[in-house]
Formats: sequence, structure tokens, C-alpha cells
Amino acid sequence: MRDPNRHGAADASPADALHRFLTSDPGEWERLAPRVVRGVGRERLETIVAATRELTGDFAGVDDGPDGLVVRGATGRVLAWATTDDDGALIGLLIDGAPYKAPAFRLPPPVQPVLGPVVWGALAAWGIAECWTAGTGSSWLAALFAVATGYAVFEGYGEPASMPRRVRRSLEAGALPVLAAGYRAARLPFGHPLPGAAVAAAVCAGVLWTLFRRRRHRWGTPLSAPLRFPLRGGVWYVGQGGGKGLNHHFAIAEQRGALDIVAVDGVHGSKGPGTGLESYLIYGAKLYAPCDGVVSSAADGLPDQEPGLIRFGPLYGNHVFIDTGREVVKMAHLRPGSVTVTTGQTVRAGQLVGEVGNSGNSTEPHLHLHAERDGVGLDLAFTDVGGFFHRGRVIRN
Repeated sequence: MRDPNRHGAADASPADALHRFLTSDPGEWERLAPRVVRGVGRERLETIVAATRELTGDFAGVDDGPDGLVVRGATGRVLAWATTDDDGALIGLLIDGAPYKAPAFRLPPPVQPVLGPVVWGALAAWGIAECWTAGTGSSWLAALFAVATGYAVFEGYGEPASMPRRVRRSLEAGALPVLAAGYRAARLPFGHPLPGAAVAAAVCAGVLWTLFRRRRHRWGTPLSAPLRFPLRGGVWYVGQGGGKGLNHHFAIAEQRGALDIVAVDGVHGSKGPGTGLESYLIYGAKLYAPCDGVVSSAADGLPDQEPGLIRFGPLYGNHVFIDTGREVVKMAHLRPGSVTVTTGQTVRAGQLVGEVGNSGNSTEPHLHLHAERDGVGLDLAFTDVGGFFHRGRVIRN
């Protein structure tokens, strides 16, 4: 049975516990957050609290908002994350190092998956109209190259396989009336000169060449040995991977070779009927160790995020990191309650380690996978899956 007097507020929320901690004398920290003090160190903790006070001014309160806990002060606000034990003591703490400003507008989560197809559909309609209203053959040619550029971006930089098949095929069908307009354009005066068509053709060729290069991007820092692909028995889709423009991890040194992977099928894309986490095809997929090694870090119990929203907290959420002795392989955003290994445990390639979820910095269920050596991201390679791993790659195993 817990002692309600042990920390003074056994039923306090994380927001209340964090406010009590921030406004207390440092001499009370051992009582209010013993695990945090031991894990972070008193000196480092004092530095963090002082830096937070510089951003916020004197602490006035901690609010629980849609983006996470908000530490509110006289002159500013910062985001934070905290968790407590049954006695109300802080056992986890993370404070952002930048000022917080709430977004002026939030796109509702149900609208987010619809927005992309609507935008692409509007662009396709514009291209069709341009081709059918062209006054000369050369202007039709310019519009044709512009539409071709749009479809190259859609197929190469978008994520079409994650869309429902009826949506993707409807958008792709927009190319048919564009081509059909060529019958009309053949009877028009060709027009002269051709600067518009030449520029459009050059832009199209540049997009295609850039896409080709970025899909084949390599950093030149290979793994010491290929991994085993950590997912089995499905159709997997690389949502993030490759070079700049195809991989939002590109600018982060440790994560630069990272992949974000979802599951797809030929009908629904990456999400089946319904609105919950279980509607995403990859949610709950079994995750297997991609290599032999020692678990350098494992976390479980962090909640899944609501799809479309991210509350501030630990970046990787529930995770398993495996140290091979030469590099560290990191798998993140696992389902709470699914992690089967603990820090310090030796694992073998192919051993079940957890399930895919939506914890951490994640807007929808997916597997984040990368490997790093001395803080530098490595190019991933697998013994059972070959080729380049870029946005748009479909993997069947």
C-alpha cells in the first residue's frame, strides 16, 4: 500500500508534480524526484532548471495542453514531459530547450489524410484544363511537360502507395485526358518560338534526374555487417528514406540513414477502415531483432500518440536499441506493453523484441529504424532484402 505522505501529493498529476518540483528548493529534489536526480545528476539538473527559468521567467504554473505539458512563467513558456510513480514522485522528466508558441491553426486529424489527395486532385484538374485550353501546339507541349513534372513529383516525392487504391488510381487517371488533349493540339498551329515548352521540358528532366539520384543516395558509411530485415510476412512501404527531399531525417547526423516504414495493401493503402490506431495496417506488427548484440536501451510503457497529433515527450517513445559492438541499431515508436527485452540483455538476430506502435515523436503508427556509429548515421543494408531503400520502395517478404 502506498504512503500518501511520502511525497506529499500521491494523487498529484504530472503537471502538479512538475510544478512542485520546479518551484521547490533544490534541497527537496531528492524527495520529490529521486530517480531523476540519480539519472540526470544534480549539477546537470540545476543547469536545466536555470536554463528553463531564463526562457520563462519565474515559474507560474504548469498546464496540460494539446502539445504536452506547458511550463508557464512571467515572460515565456516551454514544453515539458513528466511522469510520476504511485507516490507522486517524478520518475521521468524532459524539458524543451526552446520557447513554446502554440500554433495559430491546427489542422484537425481527420482532415490531414484528405488534404494531400485534394491538393493533388486540384493540380491534376489544373493540368487538364491547361492542356485542353492551349491555343497552340507549343503551349499544349509546355502544359504536357508541366503535368509530367507534377506526376513525377507525385509518384517520386509523394507516398502514393500509402493512399487507398481508388484514390491513387483516380489521381493517376488524370493523365489520360491530358494525353487525349494531344488530339486537339495536333490540329492547332504549332506556334513559335518554343521557350515555354523548352523550359518545361528542362524542369521535368531536372526533377526526374534529381529523383533518380536521391533514390540512390548513399552516405558512404556502411554497416559492419548487413542486418536482417526486422519485419516479416507482409508488404512494407518506405515512407521516409533516401536522400534530401525523400527523407526528413536527412539533416540529423545520427539519423541521416534512417527509414520510416509502414505496411500497405493493394486496397486500403496504409490504413484500413476505422479511425483508431488499429486501423493502421502496421500497428501491432511483430518486430524482430535485426542483429546479434546487447540491448543498450529499452523503454516500454509510454503511451501511443493519437494519430495526427504529437505531444511533447521522449523522441523515440518505446524503443529497443541493440549494440553490436561496432554500431548501435535503433528501433523506435513501439507499442506500449509490447517490449520483450530489457537493458543489458543479450539478443540474437530474429528474436522477438516488441511490436510496432505510435509512441514518441510519431504522427501515425510506423517503425523508425536506423543505425549509428559514434553519432554518425550509417547506410542500411539487409541480408534478406536488396536494393536501395528510399521513399516509395515497396518491400515484400
